[in-house]
Amino acid sequence: MDLTTSYLGLSLTNPIVVSSSKLTGTIDNIRACAKAGAGAIVLKSIFEEQLIADIQDRLKQNEMYFWYPEAVDYVQSITKGKAMDDYLRLIRQSKKEVSTPIIASVHCVSPIEWPHFAAQMQDAGADAIELNIAIFPFDPTASSLQIEDTYIDIVKSVKENTTLPISVKIGPFFTNMLAMAYRLHEAGANGLVLFNRFYNPDVDIASQRVITDNIYSAPDEKSIAMRWIALLFARQFQADLAASTGIHYSIGVAKQLLAGATVTQICTTLYQNGIPYLKEIVKGLEDWMKKHGFKNIESFRGMVSKYPENKAAFERLQYMKKNFD
Repeated sequence: MDLTTSYLGLSLTNPIVVSSSKLTGTIDNIRACAKAGAGAIVLKSIFEEQLIADIQDRLKQNEMYFWYPEAVDYVQSITKGKAMDDYLRLIRQSKKEVSTPIIASVHCVSPIEWPHFAAQMQDAGADAIELNIAIFPFDPTASSLQIEDTYIDIVKSVKENTTLPISVKIGPFFTNMLAMAYRLHEAGANGLVLFNRFYNPDVDIASQRVITDNIYSAPDEKSIAMRWIALLFARQFQADLAASTGIHYSIGVAKQLLAGATVTQICTTLYQNGIPYLKEIVKGLEDWMKKHGFKNIESFRGMVSKYPENKAAFERLQYMKKNFD
């Protein structure tokens, strides 16, 4: 069976990509992912918000900084510089150690700082960049259009600073997901990652505190991405589509590819079963293809999205009312 595919212009041995997480933040784990057969590896994200918080903490430690603007600029530059140096070192070392495509990941909330670092990531050897953009509508004065425009501005700014292909990882919370997908592609996104899995707060009724105990995805969460991937594929959307969240087994990979995904990203299952489990997912996909007579990925990718009745099923919002009479 031929599992090779192309994602963001990169040649992958299979459509199973290890998504950005703490697992992909060390060179030992990156080696392990490559050895287990990952089609590509997305490095642990560098966070714009975290850098901003680190800068503020440093400034608070000494009030003297606020009396000297040049000192503030210095603190900002050395804080950003160290974080970026560490990240660029990880990219360079990863490219030296493994032949698997390496995708840098940036968690950004504005188009101001990060575009300038894209060129450095390219120089360090990254094969592509994944922009993880999450701007929630917590500001009542910001319109939906203003928020969406920020996404577009980030993509355009990054594209001006690098020739690397970029994907954009987003959440599902847009008024019109299809329109947003097309806007992102027109702005320069070579691919979309659907979807980001956000922090989900819960309440402990014993302590009356906010907690989270569902940090891992569940297999039934894959349907959200599957719907929008199927609808975009049916409309012959030109950018690559990566399915993310809820993909735990080879059967989940097969379902997303049948819907039209270019690749699938996995994370939780590697936390729960270990990085070597990736081999089982690859083998499971190969066995399923062999059973159904599919010799390569393109022979079945998007198959279920090509039929009008399936498109209607993905567009359905409510359950049909069952007649029990």
